[in-house]
Formats: sequence, structure tokens, C-alpha cells
Amino acid sequence: MAVGSQTIALEEPGWKESFSVVREYNPDGIVIANLSATASREDARAAVHMINADALQLHFNIPQELAMPEGDRNFKGIIEQVARIVETCPVPVIAKEVGFGFSRESVQRLYDVGVRIFDIGGQGGTNFIAIEDKRGGVFQGELNSWGIPTAVSLLEILASNLQVKIIASGGIRSAPDAAKSLALGADMVGIAGSLLRILLHQGADELDRWVNDFLYRLRAVFLMSGASDIKTISEKPVIVLGPTAEWLRARDIDPSQWARR
Repeated sequence: MAVGSQTIALEEPGWKESFSVVREYNPDGIVIANLSATASREDARAAVHMINADALQLHFNIPQELAMPEGDRNFKGIIEQVARIVETCPVPVIAKEVGFGFSRESVQRLYDVGVRIFDIGGQGGTNFIAIEDKRGGVFQGELNSWGIPTAVSLLEILASNLQVKIIASGGIRSAPDAAKSLALGADMVGIAGSLLRILLHQGADELDRWVNDFLYRLRAVFLMSGASDIKTISEKPVIVLGPTAEWLRARDIDPSQWARR
């Protein structure tokens, strides 16, 4: 489980318990800290220590910040700051997009400063530009379609042939969505919005049932595809059609050259 941005807890210590509770209730699970990519090295270490995290997400939310009337406007030196965090962080660092996806050029720049894990957070899930516009943002709906779809971002990263781990997230809502991401070459899949809606509106028992049913459906897709595990399904042939295929052609990406594993 990855927590939300811990900046508020670093600025107001009274909020720390709302993050540390994740580790208290899940002492043996994988817990991931979260801060802005503009954070300091000291804050990065403090966020990891706060929840005894196994990894640290650095989120890149520039479109969201620009949509916010009170958001940041200066992102100078962000790559250099990420490099400093990667160098000194006691746990692996994950570059995390928040709804707008990574291009292969962006991934290359972050790879060059030491990032080896990418959480796509592509277009198709929560739209933070639209959210900020609803609360008085400055884009007035004109940029609601901004971003790289999750499938496209995944294929862009794979086309870079870099030795990285990829978490497919952003609009993953069903077992087929997850299976397709894994078949294309993702190492993991992240889901948030669907789970939260069930928890908020139907309760924890219904969420448990949904997760169990989801895992059953996912295993069923694997079985029907003749795949016993993630590695096997990533070796299955895939067909890319429609706008995604058009994107690949425009970007001169040849699907036959994907280095999935």
C-alpha cells in the first residue's frame, strides 16, 4: 500500500498518526512512503522513517499544481533534487505520476539520475486537473484531456529498453485491465479509485469480497490465456489496435521490439 503525500504530516506533526497507522495495521506488508519530487533529502528520510516504509514514491504532479490557484509555479532543479534523494534515500525510490503518465523521454531523464522503478499513473484514472478546476482551478476545463494514457505510457517505457521495474496504474478497474497490463510487460499493477469508492460507499466487508472476486477473475484470465504466472503471461502475444496503435506509429515504436523482461 502506498500512502498519500506526507507533506502535511511533516509540516503539522499532529497528522503523523494518520500515516503511521498504515504500518501499525500492516506490520509485515509492503508500505510505500510518498512525497513530492521537489522534497528535500531530509524530508525524504523523515517520510520513510514515519511509516517504516519499504520504498519511497516521489510524485510528479506539475499539471495539478499549475491548475491550482495556490499551486507551485517553479520546478527548476527538480531532476537534480531527485538525484540527491536517490543517492541518500535508505530505500528504493519510485517515480510516480498522478494521472498524466510518463513519456519515454521523461523516463530516460529520471533513469539517468538513478531511478529504476516507475509508477505510470497514466491518464484514465483520477483526473486531478478536473478536480482542481471544480474547486476554482485556472484551466477552466480546457486541459481536462491532458496526459498520456496508461497503456501508451507503459509501451513508451518498454520501448526505451531500459532495465526498470514498471507499475501500471491509472484507470485500472478490472481483472482484464490488470491482465493486459501484465501481458504487455508491467511488473505490477496499482488500483486505488475503485477500492476507495467501495470502501466509502459499501464498507470494508464489501471491499474484502470485491478484492477476493477480483483475484479470482484475474486468475481465471491467466488460466484462459495459458499463463501460470506474471512471467508467462508477459510472453504471450499481444495485439494493439485503435488509438494506441496509432500513437505507437506516430512515435515510431515497433511493438515487436519490446524488451518486456
